Formats: sequence, C-alpha cells, structure tokens
Amino acid sequence: MGDRGYTVHSATLVGIQAVPVEVEVVVSRGIPGVSIVGMPDAAVQESRERVKSALRAGGFQVPANKVVVNLAPGSLRKTGSGFDLPIALGLLVATGQIDPAPIREALVAGELSLDGTVRGVRGTLALEVLARDSGRRLICAASSPDVLPLDGLSISCARKIGDFRTGMFSTPLLLSAESGERPTDYAEVGGHEQAKRALQVAAAGGHGVLMIGPPGSGKTMLASRLPSILPPLAEDEKLETARIWSVAGQGIGGIVAGRRPFRAPHHSISTAGLVGGGNPIRPGEISLAHGGALYMDELPEFKPSTLQAIRQPMESGDITIVRADTTVVFPARFMLVASMNPCPCGYLGDPGIPCTCTVDQISRYQSRIGGPLMDRIDIQMDVWRSDFDKVVHAGAGISSRELREGVLRARTFASWRHNHQDASADGGDTLSHFQVDHEAEAFLKSMANAVHMSGRGIVRTLSIARTIADMYESEAVRQEHMAEALSLRLRTEGK
Repeated sequence: MGDRGYTVHSATLVGIQAVPVEVEVVVSRGIPGVSIVGMPDAAVQESRERVKSALRAGGFQVPANKVVVNLAPGSLRKTGSGFDLPIALGLLVATGQIDPAPIREALVAGELSLDGTVRGVRGTLALEVLARDSGRRLICAASSPDVLPLDGLSISCARKIGDFRTGMFSTPLLLSAESGERPTDYAEVGGHEQAKRALQVAAAGGHGVLMIGPPGSGKTMLASRLPSILPPLAEDEKLETARIWSVAGQGIGGIVAGRRPFRAPHHSISTAGLVGGGNPIRPGEISLAHGGALYMDELPEFKPSTLQAIRQPMESGDITIVRADTTVVFPARFMLVASMNPCPCGYLGDPGIPCTCTVDQISRYQSRIGGPLMDRIDIQMDVWRSDFDKVVHAGAGISSRELREGVLRARTFASWRHNHQDASADGGDTLSHFQVDHEAEAFLKSMANAVHMSGRGIVRTLSIARTIADMYESEAVRQEHMAEALSLRLRTEGK
C-alpha cells in the first residue's frame, strides 16, 4: 500500500485575525500511531485521542497505520482545539471512508467530543471573515455561539462527525441581536446635574473622565449608567468589536444589537488581564472595551504597573503584545471612566466628616496614579454627596433619554462638519483644525499661561471645547464653549 493523503483547509487565531492553515494528513505503512507536526500547542496535540474516539463513535474505522499530520506553515504556532475536525476529515478522506466533495474548497474548524459531537470553538466570527475573504465556504459546529450572516459567505454546520458520511449538514443558527435588560436611567440619580453634564460631554466626544469624591457620593452610580447615553455602534464598529469578543470567547449578542461595551474590572486584575496576554494570547479588558467604555473604580488601588500599561493604548487606540514567537496587535480604542477617593480615608474636603490622613499619606495615595496618566484623562471633576431632598426626590432630574439626545446630536453634527470642513483647515494648525474663533483662542491662551498648562492639556482642552460646540451645533468653537471646557479640565492643570 502506498501513501495516501489529503489536505483540509483550516485556520488558527493570531490576535483577532484568523490565519490560514493547511492540515495535511498522510496515511502510510509503519508503526500505528498519529504524529502531529507544525508547531502545535498542547491542545492540538491532544486532538489525537479526541479524533480517534470520535471516529469510532461515528461508526468509522481508525486505520491501523502510521498517520502523520502536518500543519502548514510550520513556522506559525497553532493553538486551540479547532483542528480536531479538519484532522478527522483529512483522515477519513485519505482512507476512502467519505467523499471529499462536501469539504473541498471549504474552511473547516471544530472541536470533537468523544461521542463524535462537533463543538464550537472560539473566534468563529474571525473564521467567517477569513472564509469570506478567501472565497471559501465555512464548515463549523452547529453549536457555534457567534455565527453572523456575512454577505457573500456560505456556511454549513455539522452536529456529528457522522454528518460527513451523508453530506447532510444543518442550517446555521444565526445569532440574533439581544435586546438585553433595560439600562438604568440617570433620572434615578438625585442631584449631580453637573456630573451628568460632564458625562454627557464625555459620551459625545469619547473623552476620558475621572470622578473624585468621598465614599457614598454616587461615583459608581453615575458611571454605571453611562451605557444608557452612549450612541449605538455603527455597522463597521459592530464587526470589529464582535470579532474581539468572539476571539475572547464572549457572547456577542449585545454587540450585534448595537450596545457599546462597558467593562468594569476589579482593581485586583493583573496586567495581562487588563491589556491582554496569556498563552495563547487573548485580548484583555481594554480590548473588550473597544468601541465602548472601561470603568476603573478605586483607581489608585490598581497596581501602578497596570495603570501605566494603559497609557499607550489611550493614545494609539491599540495594544501591541510581543512574545518570542509572535507579535499580536489588539484594537483598544476605549473611553476611560475612573473614580477615586481624594485620600486614603476618603473624606478630604468633605464638609461633614473630617479627614484623618496625614499630608504624606495623601501625597502617596494620589501619586499612585502618576502625572502622565492623569494628563491623559480629559475631564476631571469633584463629586460630592447630594442633599436629602435631591436623594428622596430622585426622578425629577434630567433623564438618560434627554442626555442621549444631546450626545447623538453632537455626533451627527461632528460627522456633518468633518464632511464639509475645508480641507485646508484640516491640514493646517491646531486651532484651524478645531475651528476656534479669536475670542476663544485669546481666552484659552490667558488661562493656559496662568495655570502652566501642558501641551497635551491644551490640545485636550481644545478637543473638549470642540465637542461642546458640536453639542450646540456650532461650526466655530466660541468663548463660552472654551470656558465650559476649561471648567472640566482645570482641576488637574491647576494643581
């Protein structure tokens, strides 16, 4: 008997991309056994036992021959259990037990259980994108949780390995958008009208926010309601964000529904958990917050190394993770929302409860954040406890619906302005780019000199002012817009 072989097309995940892999299966004379080469990880190596058990359960013969599986290209690390199905199909075709027609020119991925059931794998959406772009049909598990209808893509789903004997596949159960629970409303928050306004500006322009106040002042309550005023995801944003969540093994129903992510990791999170890492490399919380908001409560309680790790993504909108054998780039364009106490005891500046901290304790506590990170947070504000009447009569204040209308109006006007902006203004100096009038420029200059504002602080103040102008549908940034922007920025600059 001569060597018999067959090649099945599959893929492995690198970041949020699915990279093509050819699964070459050769059956030849020799000592019975299955060898897998081509830089497989432990999960891929373990597929030998899953494949043999699944084939027996499906009524197929496991050949008593030498089987060599090569995962090409050999220089690329292969991860995950998604190669179970391609290996099994390659073996079945090579031994003449199934017709190759159903899998010819298809991209195949799926994990096999010991009873022959085909299970879904992480990153199915990334596999869909690769299959569509390469002109192939996708064969995956019927139980895949994140199958989306993509234009130009044909999908076949298998429930059991035995489905390939008959070529009878299931119609994919396409993911439907989840309506989810009704988000909490800012009308339920008594008082804090200034904080609500600041969060509205932040949502309209995607600005970072830091809320500073004593325990029980309502910082977490304000932050948790931010999703109720964020605009829906655009169609291109949905696909990119959904790919990140799919690769991370997270449900994407909410993303498909257009809801922006809102992530709130605990301050005990590791650096790898926040920015991404592990083996295989997975996206962290900042990438899962891509297109939405990342809420970091008790900001000084996070490890300083963890805090400093988010500085670069806040500027660039992505995070690069370098390992010895690969470099992975995850999108990480998020809106940072943070809160903190003003001191270790929490009552510095509180009119009702005296602070018990020393000057050194306060200085060490506040310095944990670091000046460079603070400089990158656009809006910083004090949040104090509301009085009795405002708390018990909550519901009478501004609602999330009203705030969201302002956010959507600003975003719509900003889009119109970008489409109609003079090309020379866009390519000119900073003031021309933001369309600042002379009175606003003079006002900003005087205040920047008075408080020794940094260059980054000046640009971020201009960005906030531009957002406020958009909220009023004004093509030019005027002095009143600049004054409000400075009121949201000067807390840090004036220290």
